[in-house]
Amino acid sequence: MKAKLIRALSYGGGLLIVSFGITMTILADLGTGAWDALNVGLAMKTPFTVGNWVIFIGIILIIVNALITRSRPIVLSLLTIVLLGYFIDFWLIVVFQHTLFSGLLLQLMILLLGIVILAFGASIYLQAEFALLPIDGFMFAIRDLLGVKIMIAKTIAELIALIVAFLFGGPIGVGTILVTFLLGPLIQWFFPRVGKKLNWKTAH
Repeated sequence: MKAKLIRALSYGGGLLIVSFGITMTILADLGTGAWDALNVGLAMKTPFTVGNWVIFIGIILIIVNALITRSRPIVLSLLTIVLLGYFIDFWLIVVFQHTLFSGLLLQLMILLLGIVILAFGASIYLQAEFALLPIDGFMFAIRDLLGVKIMIAKTIAELIALIVAFLFGGPIGVGTILVTFLLGPLIQWFFPRVGKKLNWKTAH
């Protein structure tokens, strides 16, 4: 019972922290990760919110992933993207509405803080070993389709998102570069340390 509770809290709490980190990178206004830039760009061009587009793009990727891998869509991933989408809108619309950060140094600090928080949240969410985000599923689908290494598949997926984000005027800048190169190593650093603290597999 305790293990299930820890797993549920890791899943929900981790996604909440991830959404806060993403929000910080958006509010820093120095550029966000490729997929977040795509969601922001689409939100700027349509009546829908950033969180809405997290859900819409997630649904599209669930379908695309199923077609590429010739398997059934991972329906559980819907819960992940719905939670993440609503959490992001909660921070952007309810908590930080009309919040603007000015000054390059402050913006850079907010951006770096957001990346660290995002990595920390991801390391918690991943401990639950529940449904992956469709973005991660897309990366694995590309790997299987092209027979390439996971880092190459990740690069291809990021480039696709970056190109579409650019076409829709998404926030691409120094933040995009920092997110791309810092996020992976930070998650790797946090993951085993968070795992030792949670240790839900041995909890009773």
